[in-house]
Amino acid sequence: MLTQTKEARYFIIDFDSTFTKVEAMEELADIALQGNPRREEIVAEIKRITDLGMNGDISFTESLERRIALLHANRSHLAPLVEHLRTRVSASIERNRAFFREYADQVYIISNGFREFIVPIVTAFGVKEENVIANTFEFDAAGNITGFDRSNPLSANKGKPICIKSLNLHGDVYVIGDGYTDYEIKEAGYANKFYAFTENVERERVVDKADHVTPSLDEFLFINKLPASLSYPKNRISVLLLENIHPRAVELFREEGFKVDVVAGGLDEDELAERIRDVSVLGIRSKTQVTRRVLESANKLMCIGAFCIGTNQIDLTACQERGIAVFNAPYSNTRSVVELAIGEIIMLIRNIPDKSYGMHGGTWDKSAKNSFEIRGKKLGIVGYGNIGTQLSVLAEALGMEVYYYDRVEKLALGNAKRCRTLAELLGLADIVTLHVDGRPENKNLIGANEFAQMKKGVIFLNLSRGHVVDIAALVGAIKSKKVVGAGIDVFPYEPKTNQEEFVNELRNLPNVILTPHIGGSTEEAQKNIAQYVPDKLNEFINKGNTFGSVNFPNLQLPELTEAHRFIHIHRNVPGVLAQINSILARHDINILGQYLNTNNRLGYVITDVEKEYNRDVIKDLKNIEHTIKFRMLY
Repeated sequence: MLTQTKEARYFIIDFDSTFTKVEAMEELADIALQGNPRREEIVAEIKRITDLGMNGDISFTESLERRIALLHANRSHLAPLVEHLRTRVSASIERNRAFFREYADQVYIISNGFREFIVPIVTAFGVKEENVIANTFEFDAAGNITGFDRSNPLSANKGKPICIKSLNLHGDVYVIGDGYTDYEIKEAGYANKFYAFTENVERERVVDKADHVTPSLDEFLFINKLPASLSYPKNRISVLLLENIHPRAVELFREEGFKVDVVAGGLDEDELAERIRDVSVLGIRSKTQVTRRVLESANKLMCIGAFCIGTNQIDLTACQERGIAVFNAPYSNTRSVVELAIGEIIMLIRNIPDKSYGMHGGTWDKSAKNSFEIRGKKLGIVGYGNIGTQLSVLAEALGMEVYYYDRVEKLALGNAKRCRTLAELLGLADIVTLHVDGRPENKNLIGANEFAQMKKGVIFLNLSRGHVVDIAALVGAIKSKKVVGAGIDVFPYEPKTNQEEFVNELRNLPNVILTPHIGGSTEEAQKNIAQYVPDKLNEFINKGNTFGSVNFPNLQLPELTEAHRFIHIHRNVPGVLAQINSILARHDINILGQYLNTNNRLGYVITDVEKEYNRDVIKDLKNIEHTIKFRMLY
């Protein structure tokens, strides 16, 4: 039985679906059966038999015999298999190569798989060849795989405990694996603990037997205080995604190893305040309001991703005060909004909504009355940012005269002309379209007075923010025929879910296109956003990068190599950097690199230091006056 001395710790690690993401026998079958019309069917059957054996539903010997009989593999297939497996090493194994090198004498790969493909993979990580205990194939004269060495204990049931016993290890033995055969080592009394490895596959029967479920090697190293490539396991970092964020974002966060929860709709303030506890990363779109009260409940929140352009739904000042970085997607859906604007302009100026409504009611109204081309018309763009400028270019290409107004002086693109005042633009435009941000001072930017300044018969679009237009004033302008066509995509109040009824005074008015805040809702835009925002959030978590943040000083940092990184967020007051460096000097810590940026509220200092240092320095850095947050990366 297991020796209880503390002379050493030994780490018994499975190969298939643990060291690698895949079951090698299934991959070998896929290679060997190239060109076989039954390839998919046979590979699926091999997978089914593998699962039966791993769950303990059939004997391992039977599982092995049945799989090899289906393989029809040759020695020549092993080299391409090895090359393929090199690309399929588990992510957390790959990033913790240093652990395998440091503990080379104490790491054993014990697998019911085969040495022929295991040894080339694991020895590249520093695992000793003599510490690989596995089955071996038998071949005929032509090199065909005909069977396995039946004298090897690993070819039979409960072979792993027998192998562990023969090693006579003196110390604590930890087993990491995904199969029932790995648990059998603990069950037989030859291991202190069994860790169910679930990074690649999760088997309920195996998880139920585990002393600890470890979604990654990072988790195992963390709880056992062993050297790791990450300072904190990502499976302990909780991500909450709201409002039907594109599945690609969910995939990216899960690929990083985060714990991800998804909510289809938005949450109100009370719901979010409750749900955000213990969440480290929050992803929202435009409906969710992240208020100061919500943030007071966010005890672990590090960053927020707005999967849209605007961030007015987030209290950015409160985020700064709590050291929470906010990122958005300023460019990813620009084209989609612009195309909707162009499409609606054409539809409205041709009076298509009313024509279509009449047709559905049986009315055939073939007439050119109130139907115009957009060529030669004056387009007035209010807000000349990313969307406004791209709309300007496309509209001009369609033959329109483009005018724009922006509170900030912007360089005109093409032949667009800048108006000095909003009133000037409203007085000359045939079509007025809004593309402003959601800052509070833009509330009711367009009201009764502004509609009065517009031409009679104007086309009006709001694809920006709901609160920038006084809805009652717009309704009045439509009913008086001042506005003869309107396209509205955003509203002061919007339903939280698709099941809630949309209630608004604009319903059932003539020549009005109402859309449910879908300006950026194309597959292309949402996929772009779902790639862009997680990349920014991951860069912040993994490296400390803040480039593109809307509320943090922007820093783009070099890769962290052979160092630890101290991240210090503080109120922007004099003397904090001097205190940081004084503490580092007092602890005799060599600085490998230091990066600083500030804005009006925050100071953001990144210091890369050598790996060896007195850990008391962390406490001292956290206790500097005006510190908001401190974290360490390695």
